[in-house]
Amino acid sequence: MTASKLYTIALFLLLFWVLSVPRSKADEWSKSTRITFSEPVEVPGRVLPAGTYWFTLMDSAADRNVVQIWSANHSQLLTSIIAIPDYRLQPTGKTVVKFEERSANAPEALEAWFYPGDNFGQEFVYP
Repeated sequence: MTASKLYTIALFLLLFWVLSVPRSKADEWSKSTRITFSEPVEVPGRVLPAGTYWFTLMDSAADRNVVQIWSANHSQLLTSIIAIPDYRLQPTGKTVVKFEERSANAPEALEAWFYPGDNFGQEFVYP
């Protein structure tokens, strides 16, 4: 075989391999969302200082209402919260968080979290 034939076969095999590898898509299963707060925020059982956090749903097919809150670099699990389903009529293309009213000297309390494009979200329950 000549070098040009070997080169053509190698190129063909490489092209075949590239086209056969499945394309990676963003995994919407975890609903991973980066949220930045400019002030402290209360979640059930904890007050988060101002900063950036990752909100995800726990990787469980059995219960899709466990919210995990991770550090800014996604390396440390800060808390896991059992939530209840929350619904809204119109989804939006962006993340929506709702806050509960609190007294003036208390940090705002996170009431609900909606992933972009979903009309269902997670409602946080406080004792």
